[in-house]
Amino acid sequence: MAIVRYNGCKDIDIKFEDGYVARNRTYTDFKLNRITNYNYPSVFNMGIIGEDNEVGFSNSKSYRCWVNMLNRCYNEKYKKSKPTYNNCTVCKEWKYYKNFKSWFDKNYWGIDNCVMQLDKDILIKGNKEYNQSNCCFVDIRLNSLFTKDNAMRGDYPIGVQKRKDRKDNYMATCSIMNSKRHYIGSANNPTDAFNLYKQFKESYIKQVADEYKQKYPNFPDKLYNAMYNYEVEITD
Repeated sequence: MAIVRYNGCKDIDIKFEDGYVARNRTYTDFKLNRITNYNYPSVFNMGIIGEDNEVGFSNSKSYRCWVNMLNRCYNEKYKKSKPTYNNCTVCKEWKYYKNFKSWFDKNYWGIDNCVMQLDKDILIKGNKEYNQSNCCFVDIRLNSLFTKDNAMRGDYPIGVQKRKDRKDNYMATCSIMNSKRHYIGSANNPTDAFNLYKQFKESYIKQVADEYKQKYPNFPDKLYNAMYNYEVEITD
């Protein structure tokens, strides 16, 4: 970088090699290399902060959400601990904070005393890209409805366990809010047990969708419709 305007040691403009100009900075910051090129992908080598942000933007919900999204997709250390994020990406537009913030401000909805999370695969099942068409905000309860614990499942379909007290008998169970795993029923084979789970889980998701739609006037229509159309598959 180089000084392109000097109006005293507390008022200088700095130009970087890519053409970005940082204005009204101090010579001390220049000398100590404390001037940021906001057009450089400085967040996990992918995210571009850009300029003209509001004062204190780094403490905003939108900025923290943006950084966390990039962390899940491009922090190799994080992905080692959370392998479900392997092959996940962020669309080109959202690598610019300004573009993400614009979408965030239009689509964020909240519930008092709840942490809202950015979700990428409820609207589009199996989706791996964060973009404005595929993402929505959910609270922890809604997110947990679609969380799959592959490590605990074993060799059987989702929602199915082999009963230890009977031979050749399989039971279907499901986690529901404010309760231990709910017992649905038993069957003589894993496929029939899964079908019991599928029927119950899809019905329960619709029940929760109706509950949220009635309780929260700002509950997004696209999320409500996605929950009503959600299909549980034996390959989940």
